[in-house]
Amino acid sequence: MSILRMAWRNVWRNRRRSLVTVAATTLAFTVMVLYSSLVQGYLVAMERNLLDLELGDVQVHDPRYQDDPSLYSSIADASELLARFDAKGYAASARLLGFGLGAGADASAGVQIQGIDVVRDRRVSRIYERVKQGRWLDPGAPHEVVVGSQLARTLVVKPGDELILLSQAADGSTANDIYTVRGVLQGVSEAVDRVGVFMTDAAFRRFFAFPEGAHEIILRRPPDMDVDAFAASVRELAPNERVQTWRELAPTLASLLDSARSIMVVVFLIVYVAIGILILNAMLMAVFERIREFGVLKAIGYAPGQVLLVILGECAMQTLLAIVAGLLLAWPGLWYLTRVGIDMGKLGGMAMMGVVLDPIWRGVVNPSVFTMPLVTLVAIVGLAAAYPAARAAWISPIRAIQHR
Repeated sequence: MSILRMAWRNVWRNRRRSLVTVAATTLAFTVMVLYSSLVQGYLVAMERNLLDLELGDVQVHDPRYQDDPSLYSSIADASELLARFDAKGYAASARLLGFGLGAGADASAGVQIQGIDVVRDRRVSRIYERVKQGRWLDPGAPHEVVVGSQLARTLVVKPGDELILLSQAADGSTANDIYTVRGVLQGVSEAVDRVGVFMTDAAFRRFFAFPEGAHEIILRRPPDMDVDAFAASVRELAPNERVQTWRELAPTLASLLDSARSIMVVVFLIVYVAIGILILNAMLMAVFERIREFGVLKAIGYAPGQVLLVILGECAMQTLLAIVAGLLLAWPGLWYLTRVGIDMGKLGGMAMMGVVLDPIWRGVVNPSVFTMPLVTLVAIVGLAAAYPAARAAWISPIRAIQHR
């Protein structure tokens, strides 16, 4: 009788125990696949929002700006740099940054004013898609602004209302003007939601008497270039400016994203260790019930390695059944998580470390969603089955036959 045939027969000698073991392993594997999909979906959404709405892949600043983020710490040759980036085929857009006081009809608050090139900015940012009320900026409407969601609630303004802005211009004069709220953003980030005011770059330059230069240039990398290589290329084009990747700009978030895989593996281990204990107990019972049988097998010439393969084969067959069943059970759940998702808007939405995520929490499907739970499961099951298999393989035939 072949080893695989013998292993398959032995699996079903105690149907109830085998079915319980397979069912528990199936449930654990299914849950871990769905968990992996959700966690990776969460992290993908966080990185996408961080890069698409605010940071981009790389940012260029004046070397003084990080230490002194004032109106005067600007990139003087911003237009020349943009021309260099365009010549290389890099998507780039300049932003103008200033601070001031904003006031509605009944309230006032500190604001950060951002002036953007509406056309170019679409190449590096998708913030224009985050308008909840009203419309995004129009170069033909320089006296209209878009504000963050929390700021709109603080100032009690909505599209069509007036917003008064007050600050100090670059020439030392008082900058003040009345603008019309054109749109209100939905959640972008904690900072933008609380103090963000967006206007066209032309309106910004007129308001702050800031005729040239820029405070920040945002770039997006080509699909075939990793972020570090892209940053190195940008540094060659802008040798006198400070060039930083998004990981350098948001190191805590970058560390969180990098450690996510390790966190998932820890969760896998916690769940699968419980399954491993169940399998260890089941296999030990199976071995002790058949000690005399293993003694007979060794007495008629079976080598320890062959007995070892019989036990491991039984465990492998149960695990394979559990994996197949788990994949079949997980597939409808993955379809729901990727197509429909979980609506977190009713719970107030999702945010982590100032990054606001889409209210619909969706999973993702990629090879690692399956491979990480699968590899961890096989490793734990293999360790759990190793001791019973070794116990059966190296048992003494005489002592086994005499066992009662």
